[in-house]
Amino acid sequence: MINIMYIVFLAMLSLAVSIDDGTEEVAEEAGQEEIAGLTNDTIPEEQTLSSRVFVIPTSRNVMRGSKFEAQIVLAEIDTLHDPQIYIDGKPFDSQAKGYFTALATREGMQTLKGYVEVANDNGENEHLPFETSYFVSEPMATVSNTMMNVMYAGIDNPVSISVPGIASSQITASMTNGVLTRKGGGWVARPSKVGEDAVISVTATQDGRSVRVSQMAFRVRRLPDPTPYLIYKDASGNSHQYKGGLPISKSALLNSGGIYAAIDDGLLNVEFKVNSFRIDIFDSMGNDIPEDSPSSQFTDRQLAKLRALQKGKTFFITRVKAVGPDGIERTLAPIQVILN
Repeated sequence: MINIMYIVFLAMLSLAVSIDDGTEEVAEEAGQEEIAGLTNDTIPEEQTLSSRVFVIPTSRNVMRGSKFEAQIVLAEIDTLHDPQIYIDGKPFDSQAKGYFTALATREGMQTLKGYVEVANDNGENEHLPFETSYFVSEPMATVSNTMMNVMYAGIDNPVSISVPGIASSQITASMTNGVLTRKGGGWVARPSKVGEDAVISVTATQDGRSVRVSQMAFRVRRLPDPTPYLIYKDASGNSHQYKGGLPISKSALLNSGGIYAAIDDGLLNVEFKVNSFRIDIFDSMGNDIPEDSPSSQFTDRQLAKLRALQKGKTFFITRVKAVGPDGIERTLAPIQVILN
């Protein structure tokens, strides 16, 4: 019996060692073509793909107590073929290699969207859309004078509240010993009780989670006493405040109408209502002749006595009682009036 497998083996061996008829070269070429065919399908002649790992955070600003979240992605980068990128319908610079830069000129949430144009398996262009957002905040620094953390009871105290990296719409605040409300782009605090601290608590919302980021206590004080004054006009019709100690003409005094009071020291600008006052005029014997007014205006009896005064005469406006927005009535310092 002939061993068929043996015959096949001999035939293969003969084919492999034959040189004269050139079959060795044919076999080698056939093998190379087969290997080459496999290589073209799987391994390119020139490397075109590069593997990189990207970490994509949901936010780079993370508050203490909240979570840092990021997606870790393994990507293959085509080093030979640059896909065309379009942002807001306009082609993006291909030389930038996909690195996008924009000047931040507007505050608030900004949106970046577009698409990448790539060729699919059929050789047709395909659009892969993308969209992301980022927040632009104003450059800021917080400077606080801890010795002057004072609020005044009964009035609106302007307060600035901000959290770096957080939109103002995502910030809430509350206050003890008073009321805290938004006003325009800021806040207004109105403490109620003198001597009791007002504590402001600030909460910020990020990624759907609210976190208390700050607490600050303010000392609550009573408003300082205002300064009483007269209002008169000069020869040009300009209004001026007369607070005493300097000469004033009788006509300017009589036309002033009455007494006013306010805090106007460059820090506070608070007006008070004058409820009553007295004028003290001393005769030649040194006797005081007082005359009271139950309001902020000169009475007819007071005006009559003022008209009778001679040039160079000095008198006093005393017992000025005024009440401010805090509801506290107080007696103010006297005004020394010198007639010119």
